Formats: sequence, C-alpha cells, structure tokens
Amino acid sequence: MSRVSITLACEAYDRVRGLIDGTVDVEGVDLNFIPLGVEEIFWRQIKHHEFDASECSLSSYTMLRSKGDETFIAIPVFTSRAFRHASIFINIRKGISTPGDLKGKVVGVPEYQMTAAVWERGILADEYGVNPHEISWRSGGEENPGREEKVKLDLPSNVHYEPIPADKTLSQMLDNGEIDALFTARAPSCYSKNSPNVARLFENYREVEEEYYKKTGIFPIMHVIVIKREIYKHNPWIAMSLYKAFSEAKKIALKSYSKTEALGITLPWVIHEVDETRKVMGDDWWSYGIAKNHKTLETFLCYHYEQGLSAEKMTVKDLFAVETFDEFKI
Repeated sequence: MSRVSITLACEAYDRVRGLIDGTVDVEGVDLNFIPLGVEEIFWRQIKHHEFDASECSLSSYTMLRSKGDETFIAIPVFTSRAFRHASIFINIRKGISTPGDLKGKVVGVPEYQMTAAVWERGILADEYGVNPHEISWRSGGEENPGREEKVKLDLPSNVHYEPIPADKTLSQMLDNGEIDALFTARAPSCYSKNSPNVARLFENYREVEEEYYKKTGIFPIMHVIVIKREIYKHNPWIAMSLYKAFSEAKKIALKSYSKTEALGITLPWVIHEVDETRKVMGDDWWSYGIAKNHKTLETFLCYHYEQGLSAEKMTVKDLFAVETFDEFKI
C-alpha cells in the first residue's frame, strides 16, 4: 500500500523535533513538516484551510465545532500547554494589586476567544470571584495594529467588548494607561523592555501556579492537532499514526532533559528544574491522550460555554477522533 502524503504545519517545539528531523516515522505517511509560528498557522488554517493537518487553537477549534463546522477533526496531542497566571499584566498606576481589583477595569486581549484568555477568565472566576461581565474588554493587536478575531463572535449581551482603534496596539495602550490590564499568551514588549508602568498581576506566579496545580490537577491545554476531515474520512488510521508519532517525539524530548552526563538543552539548571517539576507533576507532566486530560478538557469546555464562545455545550467526545479514545494493550 502506498504511503499517504500530508502537510503538517506546527511550531518547531523541542517535543516535535523528532518529526522535523525524521527520527520518528509516521506509520503509513510521508510527512511534509512545515515549521511556522502559531499565529500564522492559525490564521492560514482557520481562514484558508491550507494544510492537511496543523496545530490549532483549542478555543478556535471548539468554536467551529460548536457551530457545526466539520472541516477538521482533532487528535489529543497538546503541542502547547501553559499555566496562565504569569500572562496577566497590569498598569501599576491603576490601583490593581489583587485579582478582585480588576472588577470595573478596562482589560485588553489580542482576541477575546483565544485559548489563553478563556483559561485566564475561567481561573479568575473560579478562584477569585471575578466574572467576565464585570470587566470591559478591548481586543486588537498586541504588537501589530489591526489584529482581528479569526472566528466570528456572538457574545452574551452583558459582556462589554469592542476592538481598539486600528492604529494602536495593546502593548502601547497598557504602557500609557489607555487600558488597565492585559490578558495575553506572551509578555508584551512594554514589559520585556522594563517599562516602569507595567508589571505582572501575580509577581510570584511560579508559586501561585504550583498551588493551582496541586489544588486542581489542571495543566491548561492551549493547542491541539487537527486533521482535515476529508483526509481522515478516507484514511481513519491517520489519526492514530499521528498520535503515536507525536507521542514518541515528545518522549524523546523529555528523555533528553533527564540526562546526567550532558545537558540536553542550553540551560544550566535544567536537571534541577526537571527534578522539581517531577516532584509536583509526576513523570508524565506533559501528557497526551484523553484519559489523563479529561478533567482539564472538561473544565475548558465548561469555561468556553459559560463565556458565550460555544454555540452549544461541547463534550470531549465531540472534539476528537473516535480512534484516539482507547489504545491496544498486550
């Protein structure tokens, strides 16, 4: 049987390096791996369906599926995960010192539906009693003017939301006080350049995020891998072939961090960091698959629906290829 050729667009993470350099074979597939930044991948895939498979925003994918869009089907490979307390930034002159101080404030977000913001709003509501309707939201480019929502929004009437002017950026507006805070996925340039006006809401974010994990068991999922349903329909085995290959590539990456004879990556205390992470999160701290991530996925889907982003309440079974819900055992 001839192999199926597919293009796969994904960020060049260490955990997918085996797919890039060919160390890991995708059974039955000739893989054309296209390494791109996630913002470009998401835009090109969601807007134009350019790739046979790709990394995809969990939120954008969930929105599409909730609207009945069946262009893609996902596999439970979570190429991006991140605790999000560290990604909330404030203007220090706006009287914000605790999460509760965000009530009544104007908060920027690159896209209201972006996965990081869904988690940030959900965590603030669950852990600190700050609900989305108690904040005025402004969306737009964090560093480049003119960013738009990739998926059309239909938000609850009590959510105060509008785009920023087309010639401004959220980073600039946070720095000069036009917005009070910023919910994002990456540090804005004003913070990276040590602006005296900008700080993290949670300066002790590592401690706060560890406590959050110990309390909830949740390591937030940001991105999934999606496959064009047309390809999956004719080759359903591709779902498991890709899942197995991504899992093997991740295993190779994590093993390299635990080397004692030589450091696998260019960080001086990586072995200590691995040891500390293992103490908190166990050996499989970056898990793939449904079973190990069911609570995290269900929590996200609850947040997504509560925030008015899902047209209907989705379940885990609605999102992923049926073949990936169990694996063979010997």
